[in-house]
Amino acid sequence: MKRREFLKVGGVGLAASAVAAPAVAQSMPEVRWRLAASWPKALDTLYGGCEFFCKRVAEITDNRFQIQPFAAGEIVPGLQVLDAVSNGTVEIGNTALYYYWGKNPAFTFGTSLPFGLNTRQHISWLQWGGGTDLLNDLLKEYKCIGIPTGSTGAQMGGWFRKEIKSMADFQGLKFRVGGFAGTIISKVGGVPQQIAGGDIYPALEKGTIDAAEWVGPYDDEKLGFVKVAKFYYYPGWWEGTGQGHNVVNMDKWSALPKHYQAAIQAASEDTFTWVTGKYDAVNPPALKRLIVAGAQLRPFPQEVLEACYNAANEIYADLSKSNPHFGKMYSSLSAYRNESLAWMQVAELSFDTFMMRMRTRT
Repeated sequence: MKRREFLKVGGVGLAASAVAAPAVAQSMPEVRWRLAASWPKALDTLYGGCEFFCKRVAEITDNRFQIQPFAAGEIVPGLQVLDAVSNGTVEIGNTALYYYWGKNPAFTFGTSLPFGLNTRQHISWLQWGGGTDLLNDLLKEYKCIGIPTGSTGAQMGGWFRKEIKSMADFQGLKFRVGGFAGTIISKVGGVPQQIAGGDIYPALEKGTIDAAEWVGPYDDEKLGFVKVAKFYYYPGWWEGTGQGHNVVNMDKWSALPKHYQAAIQAASEDTFTWVTGKYDAVNPPALKRLIVAGAQLRPFPQEVLEACYNAANEIYADLSKSNPHFGKMYSSLSAYRNESLAWMQVAELSFDTFMMRMRTRT
């Protein structure tokens, strides 16, 4: 090819690129958001999940959409994330929706209904059982939408200064317990306390509270609870799962290009796998270390479990009559739970119990 012809062809190509560039820029605008988390940085799975999410959004959008995470207290306290997103202080937050049960008890369905679902059941109900749509009907009253992110899995029952032998031991017990579960603790005689994660240890150490639950062995070890309370109870019946959510300001969400909305959705789903998978990996060795450090592992007595279960059902029946959001979600979740438990009893339970019996033989 002659030099003049090459320059002519090349010039056309350069001109085409120059024309195309603004179109690409318009479809991939640079967007900068802030994410307020309910978690301190010390919790490297919950807060680490926020960092992972932000990184994934940037990767998916070729770094055009940047979200900067902030730990609890850096912009707003951990229990005020929903408010910060609702009023536009930040565009997005990562939180547990049951922290806001005081605004509406139905928020507990976003994280975990006591005696509700396990992790697999819950994410299935959210995605396939209509749970997310029902939650977003509630969240739109706060100018937000919610997208599920990582789950902690089934949680522990918490750290107690004294043994729990019967329901009498719950009378007057000052118990830090997250979300809606406090209403059940109150009904059986306890005194629930809602305290953000980073503030639990000093309250337990000073005796301001008698007991506290957080998540499970890995996070509990990081927060040092074994140093100030020795009795470690299970199961955490109020959290058969611990589902987190990304909560997005509705106006900011609507202003995003569709592929940026898809990036948030995809990154949230990736974060679920990252957070839940990590907890399943780090909790078993952490439990062993806690026992070596002096934790005394105890199951809640059957009397306690049944009394709390009955109290919970009484509360649910009353709320279903008085709260439309709660009634719709409880009806939906209960029907789903009954079907799912019947299936899991056949498949999952039989397999798991057999393998647990055989564990000591190999």
